[in-house]
Amino acid sequence: MQLHHVRVHRSDENLARPDQLAWKIAEVAVDPVAVDGDVVEMVVNRVIDNAAVAAASLARGPVVAARSQALAHPVSIGGAGANVLGVDAGRRTSPEWAAWANGVAVRELDFHDTFLAAEYSHPADNIPAVVAVAQHCAGSRGLTGRDVVRGIATGYEVQVDLAKAISLHKHKIDHVAHLGPSAAAGIGTLLGLDRETIFQAVGQALHTTTATRQSRKGEISTWKAHAPAFAGKMAVEAVDRAMRGQTSPVPIYEGEDGVIAWLLDGPDAGYEVPLPEPGEGKRAILDTYTKEHSAEYQAQALIDLGRRLHREYPLILDDPDRIESVTIHTSHHTHHVIGSGAGDPQKYDPTASRETLDHSVPYIFTVALQDGAWHHVDSYAPERAGRPDTVALWRKVVTVEDPEWTRRYHSLDMTEKAFGGRVVIRLADGGEIVEEIAVADAHPLGARPFGREQYVEKFRTLAEGS
Repeated sequence: MQLHHVRVHRSDENLARPDQLAWKIAEVAVDPVAVDGDVVEMVVNRVIDNAAVAAASLARGPVVAARSQALAHPVSIGGAGANVLGVDAGRRTSPEWAAWANGVAVRELDFHDTFLAAEYSHPADNIPAVVAVAQHCAGSRGLTGRDVVRGIATGYEVQVDLAKAISLHKHKIDHVAHLGPSAAAGIGTLLGLDRETIFQAVGQALHTTTATRQSRKGEISTWKAHAPAFAGKMAVEAVDRAMRGQTSPVPIYEGEDGVIAWLLDGPDAGYEVPLPEPGEGKRAILDTYTKEHSAEYQAQALIDLGRRLHREYPLILDDPDRIESVTIHTSHHTHHVIGSGAGDPQKYDPTASRETLDHSVPYIFTVALQDGAWHHVDSYAPERAGRPDTVALWRKVVTVEDPEWTRRYHSLDMTEKAFGGRVVIRLADGGEIVEEIAVADAHPLGARPFGREQYVEKFRTLAEGS
C-alpha cells in the first residue's frame, strides 16, 4: 500500500490533478490488476449475504416504499434496466432507482458486513449500485461476471481505505460520505471508464452525499436504511453525468472551501490515506466482516458474550433483583454511539423504534443475556422490549469507555483489532461475574468464523417465508 498525504490547498496553489485524492482513487479504479482468488470467493459470499438480508426485509415499510418509488420509473433509454429485489425479473427499472430500492432492502435490518477504523462503514452497500449498473449495461457494453467482481472489489477497496484514514463521525458527518466516492469508483471499474471520467464522478458523488449524523442519533428514523441507498443512487447518477462530460468541484477534498477544510478537520488538517500501488491487488474486502446477528456491529461480540453468560450462569437470570448492576467496559465509539455515553434517553425506552433499539447496546446485551439467543424480528418486538423483567435489568446496564478497548478498536493490525468489551456483573449478594470478548464468534478470528456454508445457511434462514 502507498500512503498519500492529503491536506487543504489554497486556490492559488493550483493543486494538480495527479496530486488530488479523487484522482488517486480514479487511478485505483482504472488499474487492470487481476482479482485474487480468495477475493473473488469473498465477493461471492457478500453477494449471497446481501441477498439474505434483503430477502428478510422485503415486507418492511421502508423497503416497500423504496420499491414502490423505483417501480414508478421506467427503464432508461439505452439499456436493459435493472432488477428490483422482490419483483418479477421481467419488470425492471432504471439503474439508479434499482440501486435505491435494493440499497434500502440491503440496509434495512442492519445485518450485512462492516468495517470499523477511523470511520465505520458497511462496504456491501457498494454492491446494489454496481450490480444495478451491470444489469442495465451488460448487453450494450459486453459486461461479464468478471467485470462485476472487479467493480465490487474496487468499491470495497476505496471505502475501506477511506475509512482507515478519515474520520467523518468525529465531525457529525454520516459515514455514507465515503460510500458515494467508493461506489462511483466501483462503477467506473465495472464499465472500464477512463481516469478523467471516474475522477469527475468521484468528486460529484462526494459532493452530493455529505450529510449530518442526526440520522443515527436520538430517535432514529427509517431514513437510516435510506441513507446508503441514496449514496448509491447518487453515485450512479454522478457516473452518468461524468460520462456525458459534466465536471465536479475541483479539488473536492483539498480545496480551501472543500470537504476537509469545512466539514472535517479544518484548513490545517492532513491525512495519510492508504491506497494500493499500481499492480497491487485490491484485497480490502478480506479485512471486512459480516454479521451473524441483526444489530449494530459493535454489539455482535456482546450478543455472543450474553449468550454465553446465559448458558454459564442460569441462576442469576431467574430474578432481575439478583443483579445490582451491569457495566460494559468498551471502546470510545461503542460507548458514545450505541452505549450510555450517547446520552440518548431513547436507548432505554421500551417504546423506542426498532432502528433505535438496534443502536442500544444496553438493550441488546440485556435481551441476549436473558434469552441466550438473538432473532432479527423477535428480539425487537414491542412485547419483547416492554417485558417488565427486561426493562428492570436493562436500566441497570451502562457502558464506560476503556482506553485499551479504544486502542484495539482503532488498530490497523487485524490480529488485535477488537470490537468487544469486558462485562462486570455485580450481584446483590456481593458477588461479581467478570467476562470479556474481543471479536464476535462469526469474525474471521472468532470462535466460529463464517465461510461459504454459513453464508448460504444465513440466506436460507432469512429467505424462509419471504
